[in-house]
Amino acid sequence: MADKRDYYEVLGVDKNADDAQIKKAYRQAAKKYHPDLNPGDKTAEAKFKEVNEAYEVLSDSEKKARYDQFGHAGVDPNFGAGGGYGGGYGGGFGFDGVDLGDIFGSIFGGGFGGGRRANPNAPRRGNDTSANVVLSFEEAAKGCTKTVKVSHIESCPDCNGSGAKAGTSAKTCPDCHGTGQVTSIQRTPFGQMQTQRPCSRCGGSGKIIETPCPKCSGKGRVRVTKEQQINIPAGIDDGQTLNVRGQGDAGYNGGPAGDMHININVRPHPIFEREGYNVYCDIPITFAQAALGAEITVPTLDGKVKFKIHEGTQPNDEFKLSGKGIQRLQGNGRGDQYVKVVVEVPKNLSGEQKDLLKQFEEKTSEQNYKKRKGFFDKLKDMFD
Repeated sequence: MADKRDYYEVLGVDKNADDAQIKKAYRQAAKKYHPDLNPGDKTAEAKFKEVNEAYEVLSDSEKKARYDQFGHAGVDPNFGAGGGYGGGYGGGFGFDGVDLGDIFGSIFGGGFGGGRRANPNAPRRGNDTSANVVLSFEEAAKGCTKTVKVSHIESCPDCNGSGAKAGTSAKTCPDCHGTGQVTSIQRTPFGQMQTQRPCSRCGGSGKIIETPCPKCSGKGRVRVTKEQQINIPAGIDDGQTLNVRGQGDAGYNGGPAGDMHININVRPHPIFEREGYNVYCDIPITFAQAALGAEITVPTLDGKVKFKIHEGTQPNDEFKLSGKGIQRLQGNGRGDQYVKVVVEVPKNLSGEQKDLLKQFEEKTSEQNYKKRKGFFDKLKDMFD
């Protein structure tokens, strides 16, 4: 664990950062180092993995609390995944199936005989996991199916999650009688003090596995990495999170699996910009097209469409293509597309072109330029 950087340092946030700050820092770092945006860059790939690992912990309140208290050891897969570092079936000091809050609450909150005992063999929900998906602008707008490589903890297939080698079974710990905790009573000047601590013989699991499963080393759970098909709904946006139920870490003692959170990153588009479910783009036209009117080709998410601009179109005039925006997420209908006209002034004119423009300028008057005429009328009023 010593070679790992501090997770707060990885994301560049303070230890007092709230969820929004952590998420914002993660999104910035994930975009910066994502392999799709840095093809072939091994350093960026390593940084991306480091950023994801940090976010997976700091975005989960339970994992974050363990990390803040115990450092990297507190979020190691072996910590609470089947016997901790003592294996969960002999000596050592493990925490599988035991809520740390219950242990310390029994010591400090229970005081003189009170406190709540946790059942180490009760079903518990598995932890949530996270993965990241990078989408093109069109994929986010229309929806798609993406293959995501995910890493999570599953119940060991060889022992069916028992931790004991096939053909054998775990036994109730004789020291704690399956509670995972032992009680001691001390005489003090203030009277008798009763305290509870994790059972050292079973590591707090309440059971002893004499013949551990060779595949999972008695933990009952194994970490696997696999590819999974994820359906991305149309209309999802950059920075949103897609929740896939039951695809996180396996539960404990038959408890339900956690969820998988898919963090969405959308690449910027060279032409379109998005605001809500509306799409915006700029279309360059010539001076002649603006003055005379013309039929122009406009790109949309559905392909190219023809649009007729009127005579005398001005720079930055905007028109709307109804229903050509983005599909509303989990709803009906689509947004609109707004197209802003950008009149491009020609450059690198030839002598003949310049002469033609001079002739054109001589043939025009203030009546052809309403905004110009209005401006100079106001200017005249100011100084008269």
